[in-house]
Order: sequence, then C-alpha cells, then structure tokens
Amino acid sequence: MSMLNKKINNNNFWLVSLLVTVLLLFSSCYHHKPVTHGAMVIYSAKQKDSLSFESNHYYTKNYNFIVKSDSLALIRQQPEEVSAYLPTDTIYLHKHDHLVVADIRIIPTDSIDSVWVQVARDQSTFGWQRESILLPKVVPDDPISQFISTFSDAHLLIFLVVLALISFSYMIRTIMRKNAKIVHFRDIDSFYPTLLAIIVACSATFYASIQNFVPDVWRHFYFHPTLNPYSVAPLLSIFLVSVWAILIVAIAAVDDTLHKLPFSEAVLYLGGLAGVCAVNYILFSITTLYYIGYIFLVAYVFFALYRFISTNRTTYICGNCGASMRHKGHCPVCGAENS
Repeated sequence: MSMLNKKINNNNFWLVSLLVTVLLLFSSCYHHKPVTHGAMVIYSAKQKDSLSFESNHYYTKNYNFIVKSDSLALIRQQPEEVSAYLPTDTIYLHKHDHLVVADIRIIPTDSIDSVWVQVARDQSTFGWQRESILLPKVVPDDPISQFISTFSDAHLLIFLVVLALISFSYMIRTIMRKNAKIVHFRDIDSFYPTLLAIIVACSATFYASIQNFVPDVWRHFYFHPTLNPYSVAPLLSIFLVSVWAILIVAIAAVDDTLHKLPFSEAVLYLGGLAGVCAVNYILFSITTLYYIGYIFLVAYVFFALYRFISTNRTTYICGNCGASMRHKGHCPVCGAENS
C-alpha cells in the first residue's frame, strides 16, 4: 500500500458552525415593518422641516452627543442676539459631557453659519452654538461612532502609521533573526492567514472608496451606526460583511496556527500577522484616497496568492509520520520514502 495519502482537512466543523450562528444572528435582527394599505400620514410644517433637516444633516432634535474636545463654549442668549452683536453670556462644557439636541434654528442673516443648534447637558445647563463649531467638538453617543471618530483623527493616524512601521520593522527583524515563520514569506501550511491579510486590504480599500465617491453614505453611517448588514445601504452592507469576515477568518487563523506551531512560535507568527494586517489597513486606506490604492491592491492580491500557491501549499502527507509534504519522495521530517 502506498505511504502517500491525500491531505484531508476535517477540523473546520466548528468554523462552519460559527458562521451559521453569525448568519442566524443577522437574520434574527432583521425586522420587517408591517405593511399598511390605504394609510396616509400627514405631517405638519414643523415636522416637515425637521425631516428635511435630518435628511441633510443626519441628526435632529433629541439626538445625543458627547463632548470630545477639552471644552465647548455655548451662548445663553438667542442666536438673533448674537447676529445683532448684542452682549452675550458664555458657558463652557467639558470633555465627556453628555448632550442632547434641544432645538435647531435657521438664521439666514448669519454670515458665518445659518444653522444654530441648542444643546443641553441638564435642565439648568444649555445654550446655543453654530453647527460648524459644534460638530467638530462632539461625537454621537454611540461606541461605533466614537471608534470611527477616534481613528479618523489626523494626528492619531500619523502616530499609528509611525508606530505600525516601527513595530512591523522590529517584528520582521526578530522573525528573520530567529528564522521563524511569517505570512507571505516563510508561511505555515494554512490559507487562513493569507486570506485574512487579503480581506483586510480589500476592506480598507473599500472603506476609502466609500469616503471618496459616496461620502454622504458614510456620514449617515457615522450618525446612525450599526453592525447589522441587513439594515444599511448595499455598499455599507458589503463593508460590514467584510468586517464580520475579518473576525471569523481571524479566529480560524489563530486556531490553525496554534495547531500547526508550538505555542511560542505561534505567538511570534501571529504577532507578525497582526503587523502585516495593520500595515495593510493603513497603506490601502490612505493610498486609495489618492486613487493609487487600487493598483497596489491588485498587485498585492496577486503576490499573496502566488506566494501561497507556489511555496506554502501542501498536497500530501507522509504515510509514516503524518508531516506535510509538497512533493512525493523523502519526508523532510522522518526521511521515509513516499511514492
């Protein structure tokens, strides 16, 4: 009997189960609105103005914000008094204060900003501010919006770029000196790490593309975030699916790595994989804003797939010790002949 056996991957039942569970959770969050026949909703002029404002500015009365700057100045007097250069009093709110939109007023005579927003911290602390001054200093009261705001900050992005490059360079130097495994170069016999790096690159490119071509879609998502791909526009749905795919494939990559490498080597390999994914996110999200990211993405996907197929994919296992083999012949582990 030949000592050569085709490699069979039978350890992914849990991954399929996890994927099915996530899909069921998505389905359970999807709610069909009841269909009504012959019903006509009549809005007042004030309600129409509110709906029109929300469709263009993505927030309205009773919307909740959190102060993200060190301080936020509010004017106690009415906006008309400010426009008329009358004396005014100012109060200051501080970082992490929770606010609610109490009123919105359009002042056509204001040469700086015609939109004024009244926000309140509590019943005794409230005031007005121009929208153009207010919005840069607050963030929607939602963890997803706060995450987006944090990682959209230019100073933080520059810091992350420098930190990622330094960390990645140090990690690569350590891996090379120890002759350890690393994705794309001395990879393990698993497609999950390569797939994860590709998905991260594609997601970053798609994220930047939304900001480039349909910024209003992303702005609406910023003010009304969700992780349910069924409840958003098709473009955002694709992006959210890619985010969930990153999570699922990352779990599979960690599990497969821990099965194929000793723990210490697996930790080093996963650290290098995290560094590659971080560099991919930063590189493709920035370069796509200048339209050259698409060329980089095509080249990167081709490179990643070529490296895996040509150097890492194994077709056989040794019939004596079970080690992975790319070709027939002597086993590199036990030296047994496989024909």
